[in-house]
Amino acid sequence: MQIYTKRGDYGNTNIIGGRTVKKDSTRVEAYGTVDEANSLLGYIISQMNEQEEALKNELVEMQQYLFDCGTDLATPHGKKDYKVTAEMVEWIESRIDVYAEIPDVIESFVLPGGHPVASLLHMARTTVRRAERRIVSLAAEEETNPHVSIFMNRLSDYLFAVARLVNHQAGIKEPLYERGGKVFHTSLTKKDIR
Repeated sequence: MQIYTKRGDYGNTNIIGGRTVKKDSTRVEAYGTVDEANSLLGYIISQMNEQEEALKNELVEMQQYLFDCGTDLATPHGKKDYKVTAEMVEWIESRIDVYAEIPDVIESFVLPGGHPVASLLHMARTTVRRAERRIVSLAAEEETNPHVSIFMNRLSDYLFAVARLVNHQAGIKEPLYERGGKVFHTSLTKKDIR
């Protein structure tokens, strides 16, 4: 199988539906940043141990969902059916709700860090946030699947919750931002914070 096609040698690429766009177009930036997040998740999975098998499997499933997000972002509206659905958003929300209940309640911002896997999850979270910004830019230019931006917003929350879970399970005290005072109030539900 030949890997290189030479079609992109002059800064162009084809998207679903056959249209040619520049490699730095808003659309390619959006799905390319989702691909970065997916690659980072793959690295994180490779760094996890056997005791984290259930979470590893869930993150592999998340990679499938991220590929769905990228596919939808590469698809101009009306060219084919979208893959990301409201049910996927509900699923990720249910996972956030489970994981957010396990570590101690926090009232201030968490600094990225702690266990190496938790630190990597925070890196993935910030990459997802960047992808989200690219998706917002694309949606301002062209119609997109609205479930993708919602899913990506929830994914960054999910990665935050999972990073906290990993630190908790490893018995590592999370580094907290000390100069901000209380930001979260225990009277708020986790859904209010989203």
